[in-house]
Amino acid sequence: MTTKLTDEQIRQLEIAIPSMEEAKKRKALELVRQYKKLRVQNDGKDNFLDFVQHVYPGYKIGPHHEKLANIFEDVAAGKKKRVVVNIAPRHGKSELISYLAPAWFLGKYPQKKVIMASHTADLAVNFGRRVRNLVGSDSYKDIFPQVELQADSKSASRWGTNYNGEYFAIGVGGALAGRGADLFIIDDPHSEQDAKTGRADVFLPAWEWFQFVQA
Repeated sequence: MTTKLTDEQIRQLEIAIPSMEEAKKRKALELVRQYKKLRVQNDGKDNFLDFVQHVYPGYKIGPHHEKLANIFEDVAAGKKKRVVVNIAPRHGKSELISYLAPAWFLGKYPQKKVIMASHTADLAVNFGRRVRNLVGSDSYKDIFPQVELQADSKSASRWGTNYNGEYFAIGVGGALAGRGADLFIIDDPHSEQDAKTGRADVFLPAWEWFQFVQA
């Protein structure tokens, strides 16, 4: 019944609630609550940035975040296979793509597998811990109530969903034999110190590793 109501009808109902009799008021309040609950679920499932705003209150969204979100929605839908993102530091790239995006992806597709890589295992595992904790949070369940962590998901580097999906974090150069991924994210494959040297050879090990693991 709630899904058939429009935003305008809900707005009018909220205006009328104060003048209702107590019994009708309780029913109307419950109707509004259920409507808003379903609205949060539907909007968060369908739109990446709606999900972000719900699970990360205060996250400031700029035009570049909107572009990144549209790109990632295409990636999640299988419309784009490979994307390279180059943005200046402190512009929210990692928060959006390495933290929030895999959580949304596993909410939409809890049976799929995610690999997260960075230039050190510690950095990749830190993202794994944050994504795992987000998937287990109440705000996440507001949007994806059917998705839960597996009971044995204690490790930040490797954990799963109750649909047998999997998240795996690894440092560049680590072993990935026998592992596949539906979403493979590499965030900062080189350290800042290596990148500042200006020498091409410092990038070669990461490139060779990537060519090997994605073959």
